[in-house]
Amino acid sequence: MNNLAQAIWVEFLKARRSKMPLFTALGFAMVPLGGGFFMIVLKDPEMARRVGLISAKAQLTMGAADWPTYLRFLTLAVGAGGAFLFGLIASWVFGREYSDRTVKDLLALPTARFTIVLSKFIVIAIWSTAVTATTCLITLLIGTALKLPQVSSQVFLQSGAMIVAGACLTIALVTPIAFAASAWHGYLPPIGVMILAMVLAQLTNAAGWGEYFPWSVPALYVQGEDLGMVSYVVVILTSVAGLVGTLLWWEWADQTH
Repeated sequence: MNNLAQAIWVEFLKARRSKMPLFTALGFAMVPLGGGFFMIVLKDPEMARRVGLISAKAQLTMGAADWPTYLRFLTLAVGAGGAFLFGLIASWVFGREYSDRTVKDLLALPTARFTIVLSKFIVIAIWSTAVTATTCLITLLIGTALKLPQVSSQVFLQSGAMIVAGACLTIALVTPIAFAASAWHGYLPPIGVMILAMVLAQLTNAAGWGEYFPWSVPALYVQGEDLGMVSYVVVILTSVAGLVGTLLWWEWADQTH
């Protein structure tokens, strides 16, 4: 347990000394900022047209300038964009060891490889959760600054529960990305896998099979689709497969880089 705590602390130090936490926070911060922009436009479309924010022919179909619409925008962004952002975090946490050529030094430490891998996954989960929480906080601050109409606390509770569930589903799917970063020694291969997964998610959704493809499930969930138990089982099995595959790779693979 002490070794695990130390390994987690080391991973946090690596992240703190890099610019990745800042970049990921800024990346997700664009969601509430973008939503805030649409709220401004929806509150006064004529003003937006006068100052050139939208064209005279633009049709505003997003909804009303209120909390439900703003929170809906955030929820959809977490379900769709979270897959890329959280996958990027996993790619960095695992891939940097190979790109920086520190993997041999890491494996030479008197710490079990299982502990090293587990600490990385814990840091990814905490990091992703922190970015999501920060985004929600920025959303609340911007919505308050824009003086959106007051709504009942139930609206915030329902949206919060959906965001949490959507984020958990998305975070669970980073384990195959971590395996790709480990097996192919770097950043770029897992990013390619991530992009491929997102493309396939769009294709399976278009074909009507999205509920059976793991990377489609979070987006479908936050859209309010009625998913069966099989969808969640597919996500869990994919996550477990990626976790076990990564653990076995670090434990048994011949680390020559």
